[in-house]
Amino acid sequence: MVVTSVIAYLAPDRIGTEEDAPDVNTAGKHRIASEGEALSLASKSVRVSELRLPPSVHGEGDRGGFVPALINVARRTGASAYVGEGANRWSAVHRLDAARLFRLALEAAPAGSRLHAIGEEGASIREISDVIGRRLNFPVVSKSVEEARGHFGWLTHFASQNIQASSKLTEELLGWKPEHADLLRDLEGDYYFKG
Repeated sequence: MVVTSVIAYLAPDRIGTEEDAPDVNTAGKHRIASEGEALSLASKSVRVSELRLPPSVHGEGDRGGFVPALINVARRTGASAYVGEGANRWSAVHRLDAARLFRLALEAAPAGSRLHAIGEEGASIREISDVIGRRLNFPVVSKSVEEARGHFGWLTHFASQNIQASSKLTEELLGWKPEHADLLRDLEGDYYFKG
C-alpha cells in the first residue's frame, strides 16, 4: 500500500529529507495523523510506504495544482506577483516521474518507508512568476506580505514559504531518477496557458 502525502508539513526554511518527521506548526499538519496511522500498519505485516509530493507536480494535465493557481491569480489581477524578493523556493516533480515512483513504491519499497518524489529541490517563486508574466504578457511585481493577502488570497501562505525537500534517500533506496523536464522548462509548454 502507498499513502500519498506532502512535503509541506516538513519544517520550513530547510531542505527536508525522508527521515524528517512532520512539523506540527506547518500548513500541512492536518496530514500528520494519516501518516502515523498508515506507517503503523508496517508493524502488522502490511508493506506500506508513504510517498510525499512537492507543491508542484507539473506536466500536461496539471489543472488543480499550485502553479495553475498562480496563473489564475495572474489572469484575475493582471499581474504575476511574488512576495518580497521572491527568493523562497518550491520543490517540484514532473507527473510522469512521480507516477514512476508510485509504481516503484508498490513493487519494491520496504514496509514503513518514507519516500520523496522530488525532481528538483527548488525553483524560486520569482523565477516562476517571471515565466508566468512573460507568457501572459503581464507585469511581474513584488508584493509586501500585507499586499500579498489581497493579491493571492488563499494561496498567500504557500506563495511566501520555502517548501523544499530532497529525494536522495529515495533515489538510493529504489534506484529512481527524475528524467522529465523541470518546472521552469515545463512552464514553457503551451498547455499551462491555453484558455
